Parts: sequence; structure tokens; C-alpha cells
Amino acid sequence: MPAASAPAYDFIVVGAGSSGATLAARLTESGQYRVLLLEAGTEGSDFFWSRIPVGVSKMIDDPRVNWCFSSEPDEGSGGRRIEVPRGRMLGGSSSINGMVYIRGQRQDYDHWAQLGNRGWSWEDVLPVFRKMENYDGGSEALRGRNGPLRITDTPRHQVPLLEKMIEAAGRIGLPFNPDLNGESQEGIGMSQVTIAKGRRQSTAFCYLDPARGRPNLIIEQGALAQGLILEGKRCVGVCYAVNGQAREARAAREVILSAGSIMSPKLLELSGIGQPELLESLGITPVHALRGVGENLRDHYSPRVKFEITAPNMTFNDNARGWRLAREAVKYALKGEGFLARTAVPIRMYFRTRPGLEAPDATISVLPFLYEMVNRERRISRQRGITMNVNVLRSESTGSIHVTSRDPAVQPAIRFNFLSTQHDRDGLLAAIRKGRELMATSPLKEVTGKEIAPGAHLQSDAEILEWVRNNAETTYHPVGTCKMGQDVMAVVDNELRVHGIAGLRVADASIMPTLTSGNTNAPCIMIGEKCAMMVLQAAASAPALAAA
Repeated sequence: MPAASAPAYDFIVVGAGSSGATLAARLTESGQYRVLLLEAGTEGSDFFWSRIPVGVSKMIDDPRVNWCFSSEPDEGSGGRRIEVPRGRMLGGSSSINGMVYIRGQRQDYDHWAQLGNRGWSWEDVLPVFRKMENYDGGSEALRGRNGPLRITDTPRHQVPLLEKMIEAAGRIGLPFNPDLNGESQEGIGMSQVTIAKGRRQSTAFCYLDPARGRPNLIIEQGALAQGLILEGKRCVGVCYAVNGQAREARAAREVILSAGSIMSPKLLELSGIGQPELLESLGITPVHALRGVGENLRDHYSPRVKFEITAPNMTFNDNARGWRLAREAVKYALKGEGFLARTAVPIRMYFRTRPGLEAPDATISVLPFLYEMVNRERRISRQRGITMNVNVLRSESTGSIHVTSRDPAVQPAIRFNFLSTQHDRDGLLAAIRKGRELMATSPLKEVTGKEIAPGAHLQSDAEILEWVRNNAETTYHPVGTCKMGQDVMAVVDNELRVHGIAGLRVADASIMPTLTSGNTNAPCIMIGEKCAMMVLQAAASAPALAAA
């Protein structure tokens, strides 16, 4: 390659989310490599509502910072479209999510390794989790102390209802677990969160902000990736647009897609990588056949079970309206404390839905309030109550995400195919009944009123499942659409390199072969960290393309 056309960058990272921001920060630490980070969004970590933990309710439908995707109607969702919010700003979904930090179970990662992904067992990923964590609790052997990501415990005694919930859970065989990211996930415990001193700890704040002054890191915002530049079976760059103007950038070493489970397979397909017959039907010239692109979509399907609470001052519904909300705002402004500084999901429990299981297979995350939709905005209800997000941890229902047009601005078709396996149907039924059992146990039952949803009148399996189809949402954890593996449907190998295409990796939730047992933000950050290690190791032993 002539010197005049030599690539300006060693690496290009597409997407500045949980994985991409982490990856770009790590790749530029040494100062040796020049990195271009492309982000479609235009907001940074100083965006007002992203700084404040309670601001998640303001961003969940805001197109300035959210892609605002929705799924295709299908049988499992009762013919409904389901909202699929995804972060569109620096930090990606880590900047708009509920800030809950759950790594998942040992079994999740050992299963990945058993599927043929060497280097991804629990013993392999644990040091990576420890490297990224800055957490004061738990075991020294299991938890990190000096990483960039600050993690804290939700205060236990600030919501009276939760103490009753902990006692009731103990009576049905679920003792208090002080570290849900510890040796065992089973039990009831306070959420660990990416919140510190009243501020959201997104990857934009924890990883990118400290790196932004590096001369070898170029961040281009408002950059909508439109496709990959391929020379034969090698990726050498990215085409993108800023304010409608077409641009391209070239990488001397590698391009890494970290655009997420929706956008990473979309970019591969727009570039001619995927299922040839699908691409041809849209007028896209197939370049490389990979049948797994866009397949294996999984998410946590979550009905919201709701109960009335009869006693006053037990829920956020009492303290997050009117003059009490104003008092909380003052408390936050002065001390960074109170309702505005907390996650909406302060407590959760993990349990086994049937005998013989080695580890929990279901969870209930509790919002100690009821909310309602007003002009597409989620607001605290006047009625006292709680909302339980119920889901099966390792869902086996799989769907797909595929482009429907050659136009990069057109949303892909998201098909979840929820409730398509008996495993998922049985697990959800058992988990909903576990929630009912909890609320009917002392001392919780003494302050519990009517079951608002699904309603105590629905008792049979068929009735409850029909309610789930017509009412459930997701918990915003789409994974798997560029899955890692060696089988015919795998998209990347165990070093996240796209099968058959040199110079191209994928590093985000899309590479997960299966769901992890909980929220996916922590695993996505781990994937960014681990990918950076692999990329740097490869770079140390191989010449750049321009020098070849």
C-alpha cells in the first residue's frame, strides 16, 4: 500500500457502549496505537439525566439518547410490538440502564467453554471481572478493588418494606445473600449498582472520560456506521455518515464492531456478510456466507407482577410525589443521597423453580413502587404498591434480527419468538407463583393488599400464560446475534474474530452464545476488557497491514 494512502488508524471501534467504550480506553492506554471510536449518538457523560440515577425514567423513550427500537409482533407477545430501548450516546446502554451490576453464575461461563469456546470459562473470566471492578465488599478472592468501575451496595434499611420482604423470603427458604456476585447467587439480596456518590458510573464516565485527553484516541460522535470496507476477505475500514455526509476511515490492523446485538449483525448484513438468499432479496451483494448472522437472539422476557401495599411509608409511591419529591430533590442536590440517587430495583431474589437443579434458574427483581405511563413517560403512581419483574434466567426461546432494507437508517426486524419452548413457559409459571408465595408470607402478607396483575382470579397455567403473552415486556438484555462458537451457526471464534473475514472482530452482547443469569451490562464490560487483551496480544506479534 502506498504511503499516501496508509490508514490513519491502527484500530477502528464501532460503537461507544458498554463494550466499545471499555475497548477503546484499553487499546489507547499504552499510547502505542491510534484508535478511532465511532458513536452514532451525540451526548456524553455530562448529559443531565444520565448523571442522575433516577434519570433512567426520562431516557427510556428519548430518541436523543435511545434508538427506541421495537420488535415485530408475534405469537409469544400476543401480536404486540415490544419496546427495545438501546443507548444511543457515549456509554451506550450503560448510560441509560437501571445500573444493576450482576456478573452471572459460574455455570453460565463454564457452559460457554463447554460449547467449545476455550478461554471463556468462569476461571478464565473471573480475573477480568476483578480487573474492572472497584468494590468494597465480598471476598478478596472473588471481587476486584482497584478497577475503573465503581460498584456500591444499595442501602438495605432505607425502604421499610424491604426488611419485611427479606424476612418473608427467609421463611420460604431464600436466606439473605450479602453478595449476589459472590460464590453463590441464590437467595434474596440488595442490588449492587454502578452508582457512586449519587452519580451513574457508565463506561463513558469510568472508561472514556479519563481517556479522552489521549492524543491517540479520536472519538467521532454523530457517526452512523453504514457498512464495512472489504478487500476480498479482509476488512480494512468503515463507511459512515456524519450529518448526512459520507465518510470513510481505514484501519491498519483491525476493525472491531461493538454496536450491540441489534446493530452489529445489521452492519455485517449491510456489508454482505450473512445469509446469501436474504441479502440477495434486498439487493445486497453477498460477500461472505455466515448463516448465523442475526440468528440466536435471546432476551429475558419479563411479566410485571404487581401488588397493592396497604401500609403508608413503605414504598417509593409515598415519597416520590409532591412536596416529598421536592424534599428528595433537595437531599440529592445537597448530599447526592435519597430517592434520586438510587436504582429503581433495590432488591432481587434468585431461586430454583424445581428440585434437582444445581443453581438458580429464575429471578424476581422488585421495584418498591407502582408506575404508570403518562404521555409515553413513566411516572410514579399515586397508588401504593410494588412491581415484580419476573424472568427465567437462561431463556431457551430464540429469535432473530435481520435487515429489511439496504438503507442503513431503516430499523432491522427484531423477532423474539418468546415462549416458544416448554422450558421458558414452565419456568415463568413457577416464578410467578414464587412471587405470589412471597407476598402471602408473614410479615409481608400483613401489608399486602390485592394482586393487581395478573390478578388473583387467574390461576390456571393457560390463564397466566395468556396474560404473559399480552402484557410481558423484556428486561432489555438482547444477546446472541453474532454468537461465539465453532458450529455452523457461529459468527465469531473464541477470540471474537469473524469466521472467514480477516481484520474483523465483534465485541459486545451479540457474541454471547447464551444468556447470562442476570443483567448483561457487567458481562458486556467484561467482553470489552477481554477483547482488548486479545487484540493487544495479537498486535504485539503481528505487523500492521500498512507495513506488510
